[in-house]
Amino acid sequence: MDWFFYEKEAMKNGQVSVCGIDEAGRGPLAGPVFAAAVILPPETEIPGLNDSKKLSAKKREELFPLIQEKAIAWSVAFATEQEIDSVNILQATYLAMRRACEGLSVPADYALVDGNRMPPLSIPGETVVKGDSLSASIAAASILAKVSRDRLMLELDALYPEYAFAKHKGYGTALHVELLKKYGPCPIHRRSFLTKILKEKSNME
Repeated sequence: MDWFFYEKEAMKNGQVSVCGIDEAGRGPLAGPVFAAAVILPPETEIPGLNDSKKLSAKKREELFPLIQEKAIAWSVAFATEQEIDSVNILQATYLAMRRACEGLSVPADYALVDGNRMPPLSIPGETVVKGDSLSASIAAASILAKVSRDRLMLELDALYPEYAFAKHKGYGTALHVELLKKYGPCPIHRRSFLTKILKEKSNME
């Protein structure tokens, strides 16, 4: 497999600076949704680079500084849980992606975006289904977004220890749901994601 196939195709069509964009944290019940944008020099070798979901947390942490070091430019951004509740998770994800793209220290002129929906960016681009397994720059972005979000959830665990965010990172695990029903939501919970859980809680009382 050619890790840079999509990047090279875009360059053949006249694009000079191609970034990969991916998100982390669309599904959790708590915390922001993150996105990252990465521009890699063509044919950059980063041993072990892969879709962040296929890597251990330890491996992602090892790759994080390597990607930052080898990238021409990289940027990580997020949309808050309040923004998620206000505009919905899809639009908040787009917002985080746009912020990441616009935060690049070297502007990109084309974007490769993981998935099948194109966010409204200030530059042209295309979606790549399963892009984090097919494109080096999208895979790199997936790692930066995932590690950045996980690190924040560890910090938030110290603020709200009763919810065990360090264990589940805000995802709707059985433990998280159990603790939510016990303590109710905290300031970083996405209220729009909790309707059913909180309804079950009120029915139990």
